[in-house]
Amino acid sequence: ALLNRKQSTFFSKKLTVEQVYASLEKMAKISGSGAVDTKLALLSGLLTDASPQEAKWLIRTVTGNLRLGLADMTVLDALAIAYGGGKETRGLIERAYNISSDLGRVASVVAESGIEGIKKFQVMVFEPIRPMLAERLGVPEEILEKFGGKFVAEYKYDGERVQAHKSGDKVELYSRRLENISSQYPDVVDLIRGQVAAKEAILEAECVAIDLETGDLRPFQELMHRRRKYGVKTAVEQYPISLFVFDLLYVDGLDLTQDAFSKRRVNLEKIIKESDRIKPACQKLVKDTRELEEFFEEAIEEGCEGLMCKSISKDSVYQAGSRGWLWIKYKRDYRSEMTDTVDLVVVGAFHGRGKRAGAYGTLLLATYNPEDDTFETVTKCGTGFTDKDLSELYEKLQKHLVPKKNSRVKSTLEADVWFEPFLVLEILGSEVTLSPIHLAALDSIRKGSGLAIRFPRFTGKYRTDKNPEDATTSKEIVEMYNLQLKKIGAA
Repeated sequence: ALLNRKQSTFFSKKLTVEQVYASLEKMAKISGSGAVDTKLALLSGLLTDASPQEAKWLIRTVTGNLRLGLADMTVLDALAIAYGGGKETRGLIERAYNISSDLGRVASVVAESGIEGIKKFQVMVFEPIRPMLAERLGVPEEILEKFGGKFVAEYKYDGERVQAHKSGDKVELYSRRLENISSQYPDVVDLIRGQVAAKEAILEAECVAIDLETGDLRPFQELMHRRRKYGVKTAVEQYPISLFVFDLLYVDGLDLTQDAFSKRRVNLEKIIKESDRIKPACQKLVKDTRELEEFFEEAIEEGCEGLMCKSISKDSVYQAGSRGWLWIKYKRDYRSEMTDTVDLVVVGAFHGRGKRAGAYGTLLLATYNPEDDTFETVTKCGTGFTDKDLSELYEKLQKHLVPKKNSRVKSTLEADVWFEPFLVLEILGSEVTLSPIHLAALDSIRKGSGLAIRFPRFTGKYRTDKNPEDATTSKEIVEMYNLQLKKIGAA
């Protein structure tokens, strides 16, 4: 529509980069009464003078979604080659990005000051750190083997991961996607402000819904009531939370991300003033499979998803922005021979029929392949959705329609509609099978075959806390397939 649009005034003038930048900067700084109207007037002025092509990019810039199909890691590669002297400096540039989450600033510094400027990046309060991620295993013996002996197991709470930044009385909370969610959790802000005994700190915690009368943990879905602009006070009263702190990344001028996990935990316990509403995550030192199984059952009885197993070796640093074997998820779902939950990305859809006419009847879902930064189809899912889900999904997905398959999506199927990868759903499947159609982990098990999830069902859980790049990876699907074969062989 923008490309066919005609300018509406005879008095339009040619836009300049300087003019656009100045107007956008002014819009960003406007606040107070009448701010929205003033911003709209500025944007309208720019659009009036814009050509159809310019208008398209103006709108994408303002909405923060350029849809370039270019991943952050690709940009880091380019920066290393262009300004760092070669790919060997990429690690330093990626570290700067991981501890600042500001790709623009990283690019600016390396362009102006080179690698010496990049080396000056430090962990700082109110600059969110990209979260460390875990691998997954479903067999206790394999977990023990990975760690080479003893390790620490922590409850894996069914909540929302938050990164809390504190400096004096100022506290800000960031989601797993590094969005500022302080307004959704004013009670958590108060807990951090009042019960963290440090002038400055950066902590990671799980925010979990609780029943105040019984102390029981409640499911993740109850936290969705906190995701609102209005009525936050009522939501806080109706859906109370507890905060379980599991890591300390920075305290009073000290960067702890390069310290071993055991040292970070000791420092964490020193600064938390425990209460029913805030405490360190429950953990246990594990030396054998029996202890792991017993602690796992205890976690399940307490209402948790399972365990997060963590290395306590001297090399157990906080790997910001990376997924690795220093942390391993051991969840309830992985213990079933037939079912696993996975977090998959919606990349396409097929129109509904009958009762589902006017909505999407089936979604095309994909895993993430970090090796080439693509999304590989793994299943089609049309089960588990309520009428409300179908209506909400249609509204959510309509905003992200694209005219053709996204360049990062690998699929042999031709969906009725395509979306830019953004929405992550939790899916329950019966088993992982070889597939001549789907492209997840193509050729990994058998030449010419990918992997697919049979009998998928939506669990009702929207993983709004995850970026599409945080979804289940194709490699993880391979591991699930191999684990399945082991169980069949042992039966």
